Amino acid sequence: MTAVEATTDSKLKTMARDSVKTVIAASMVGTAIEFYDFYAYGTAAANYFPHIFFSDKANPTVALLMSLLTFAIAFIARPLGSLVFGHFGDRMGRKTTLVVSLMTMGVGTFLIGCLPTYNTWGIAAVAILCLLRFVQGIGLGGEWSGAALVATENAPENKRALYGSFPELGAPIGFFLSNGTYFVLESFNDSAAMLAWGWRVPFLLSAVLVIIGLVVRVHMEETPIFRMAQEKKQVVKAPIVEVFRKSWVQVLQATFLVAVTYTLFYTLATWSLAWGTKAQGEGGGGLGFTNQEYLLMLMIAICVFAAFIVISCVNADKFGRKRVIITSSVLLVVFAALFPFLLNGQIVGQRNFFANMVFLCVGFALMGTAFGPIGAFLPELFDANVRYSGSGIGYNLAAIVGAAFVPTIATWLSSHFGVHSVGLYLGVMAVCCLVAVLSCHETKNVDFTK
Repeated sequence: MTAVEATTDSKLKTMARDSVKTVIAASMVGTAIEFYDFYAYGTAAANYFPHIFFSDKANPTVALLMSLLTFAIAFIARPLGSLVFGHFGDRMGRKTTLVVSLMTMGVGTFLIGCLPTYNTWGIAAVAILCLLRFVQGIGLGGEWSGAALVATENAPENKRALYGSFPELGAPIGFFLSNGTYFVLESFNDSAAMLAWGWRVPFLLSAVLVIIGLVVRVHMEETPIFRMAQEKKQVVKAPIVEVFRKSWVQVLQATFLVAVTYTLFYTLATWSLAWGTKAQGEGGGGLGFTNQEYLLMLMIAICVFAAFIVISCVNADKFGRKRVIITSSVLLVVFAALFPFLLNGQIVGQRNFFANMVFLCVGFALMGTAFGPIGAFLPELFDANVRYSGSGIGYNLAAIVGAAFVPTIATWLSSHFGVHSVGLYLGVMAVCCLVAVLSCHETKNVDFTK
């Protein structure tokens, strides 16, 4: 270590920083809300919106496809949000940017819960739904990268992946809260009540999470690494230009590193919900599960997701990011080839809880393994003065490549070519991730202050 590096390291250790509890809360709450909002919308888009906003009694599959297309709007908006919030995150700091992104996201979600249906406002209701979904996406575009930086830029050098797991753990927490809300609602209300008002409740309750998040983030410190960059006058005027001038390869690598995790998540959580609960003529697989039964299975499997996020991050700190993600990518190719047999009603029959739980638990274990180290790996690919922009753009481009049209594509593929075509789709995305990670350098020991 040179004298300059030793001085920098010593100064970094003495700078004021948030407690571990504050770092966990500030980084985890945003991604918890992100996945809560997105899965609440995904569940509504799969089960309720085809009847509320896109009713087509002549062809229910078309109504489902149209509803799932609105799911994609927020993902398309997210890269735009990452450009806006990434610019201010690298110019003004992580803290202020994260507060504004959380408010933007929360307002969009809450207003969806207040929106009149097609029967009341006609096509205007659909247009406003799409607009609010776009606003959601803008806010979410600045969320994950900022949360990941709050965690990793406050982390000890040998525990960046473990600290990077904090925002990643927000995913199963938000998923569990969303599913739990729908599960409780459907336990006490019939289909008519859910279509009349029950679907609104998860969107309205998101305001509680947003308020908690705002309280935590308003009182947190700016990260020590960003403050050091300010003191050294390393903050750049146009971080977006700098990213695409110097780090466009890393943006591409980040995009395909993350894309498969999105494809897997929405295959497991949104497409499989429709496949398991709907009849074949309605875009499902005729497996015979009720919506409530499937939500309960998802809630059990999501605990596996959370456990494997932590396990993979501990291993990433010990063995390196690349080794963990290469392993997950190879196993995902195998999973993609085999899981369709577990969801084929002609092979496993109807209401085969064992086969479906194997599909969900193995899938979410691999999801946790692939997703966990991303919280450290992506920020480590970029320099400190463009880290918010670079990691955010890569992560949110992955949302378009890997998630935006997954429920729609998977529903179309499975209804036309059978469930094995969905496995092929996931397998292709896993191979893309494998190519991306093989092209990366190991980042476990990079100097994170530079």
